[in-house]
This record gives sequence, C-alpha cells and structure tokens, in this order.
Amino acid sequence: MIIAALLVAAFALAYANGSNDNFKGVATLWGSGRLGYRPALALATGATLLGSLAAVVDGSALAASFSGKGLVPDAITSDPRFAFAVGGGAAFAVLAASRLGFPVSTTHALIGALVGAGLVWVDGAVNVTRLGAAFVAPLLVSPILASGLAVTNYPLLRRGARRMGLTPTVCVCAGAACADPVPVAGATLARLAPVLTIIADEREVCEAHLGTGAAILDGAALRDGTHVLSAAAVSFARGLNDTPKIAALLLVAPALALATGGATLALAIAAGGLLGARRVAVTMSHGITTLSEGQGLVANLTTAVVVLGASRLGLPVSTTHVSCGALFGIGAATGRARLGTITQIVAAWVTTLPAGAIAAALLALAVGAGR
Repeated sequence: MIIAALLVAAFALAYANGSNDNFKGVATLWGSGRLGYRPALALATGATLLGSLAAVVDGSALAASFSGKGLVPDAITSDPRFAFAVGGGAAFAVLAASRLGFPVSTTHALIGALVGAGLVWVDGAVNVTRLGAAFVAPLLVSPILASGLAVTNYPLLRRGARRMGLTPTVCVCAGAACADPVPVAGATLARLAPVLTIIADEREVCEAHLGTGAAILDGAALRDGTHVLSAAAVSFARGLNDTPKIAALLLVAPALALATGGATLALAIAAGGLLGARRVAVTMSHGITTLSEGQGLVANLTTAVVVLGASRLGLPVSTTHVSCGALFGIGAATGRARLGTITQIVAAWVTTLPAGAIAAALLALAVGAGR
C-alpha cells in the first residue's frame, strides 16, 4: 500500500515539476516574440522529454544526492514511508506555486521536504553540514552566478558586435568569384578559374561580388536560429537535471529500476508541462523584463551553460533560479527590470523550502514517522 502511495507522490511531483518548470527554457522565445505560446510549449516539452530520457542513463549522481543519504541516517532513507512524505511534501509546494503563477524550484521544495520529514523522523538529527555544503550552497550561488554572467556578458557582446559591424542586416555569403587577372609583360591574359569566396557584409554587397546565386546566411536568421537552439538546450538541460532528483524517490522501491521509473516520470513531467504551464509562462516571459532577440539569446545561453555544467558535476542547482537569475541580469543591464515581479518571485523562493518542509513533516506524522 505504501509503495502505491509513494508512486502517486512521485508522479504528482513529476507533474508539478512539468507545470512549473516546462516553459522556463523557452520563456525568452515567447517574451521576445520569436515564437508564439504553443510552438514554444511544443519545443520545450520535446526537448525536456529528451533530456529526461538522457538523465535515465546519466543521472545517477543527482539521484543519489536526493535520496537523502548523508542528510539523515541510511536506515531512514530506505523506508518507503519517508520517500512518500518527501515526495508528497515537495509536490504540494510546487503545485501551489504553479497555481499562483510563481516560478519556484522543485529542488528547493525537495530539500525542504527532506529536512521536514527528516526532522520528524529522527527527532532533529539532520546533518546540517551536509545540507549546507551539498545542497544549499549550490542553490544560493547559481542564481547569483547566472545574473552576474548575464549582466556582464550582454553589454560586452553588444559592444563587440557593434565594433565589428555585426547587425541583423549583415549576411554571411559564400559563392564562386573570379579574381581579376594581373597583366604581365609578354604573357597572355587568361580568365582565372573561380574560387570559393566567403564575405560578411550587407546583402547588396555580397550579391555585387558573388552574384544572386550565392549562398546567403542572413544575420537575423542566424541569430533567431541560435536563439531557438539555445532555448532547446536549456529545456534539455532542465530535463537532464531535474528528472534524477524526482527518480531518487523510487530508489526505495526495489521492483522499479531507475531506468524504468525515470522514463515513466519523464512522461509525467511532459504531461504537466503541456497541461499546466500557462500561468508560470506569463510570469517568466512578460513579467520580469522586456526582451529583444539578442537579449533572450544571451539569457538562454547563460542558463544552458550553468545548468549543463552543474549536471555534469552532480550539483543540485535549480533551473528556475538560474533562468530567472539570467533574466534578472538582462533586466539590470538594460534598466528594464520589473522590481515588483522580481520581488514576488524571490519571496516565493524563500517560502518554497519551508512550505515543502511543513507539508512533508505533516505527511511523515500521518504515516507514523519513527515507528
């Protein structure tokens, strides 16, 4: 019976994660007008699903981190009732935030639930050192790092592009061009064979040198394509980073292999994203700051680098904190940050951990913690 309850809690958390986190990778696409809501949602869901499935193979480090081992005694982490309390408490916190339209961290909710259930289960014997070093520190550092990278890199990249003359109207063109022959005394002039030539300039200049048959890569198209790819990378990174944390709940169910459970949870995450992402999407895309295509690209690349790097190191960073941090940084760099919305988001972050802790503690008491 408790295993069935554990499965319900795990899938509820996966659904909640999808509803709250699914749109975070593509928020800049909708916010900048590059894609509409539905195409952006489809891109996010597909890329996240691929990341979730990849995590089944490569997510053992994060799954082990979120099993609770080292935070509470090992005998407790192997109890399905403890896992149920953790999953249920975290699911409650994230679902409530999704309903209110606040982008919060599933990671924070899970940590709060681990602490809340652990305090009840072992009468306060939680490893605070382990909690601070392995969980809290990466979560505090990641949004600051993302904000710092975005607020620093965007002005530098913008300035560099201007100095190099790179604008959306600049094209990269490739085609065959013939060099002008140089007359030499006593020699016969001959037409030289055309050679491959690459030019970066306005379209008219490219066509004047290479003709209308040249292959032309429009600068705006290159920027827009990179923006879409960066959004897909963020969504993939989110699936890669978040799925093992939820799958850790299933480590106490011996009948379920991590691969099988992780793949099933991936589908639940996708379902939550498709059905429940709208409110958080509005906050992320239009509530934090106004975005141009270039600003959205810088924010997404920053998020992808931080989250993918953390996944490879087994660090439990929050995609929410990183992606919001990058948007905070862009808003600060452009002077268009909406402080009211940012304040509300940060307040939601602060309350996520205690909300998960309280809900998990109540569930732990309900299932007979410590008995």
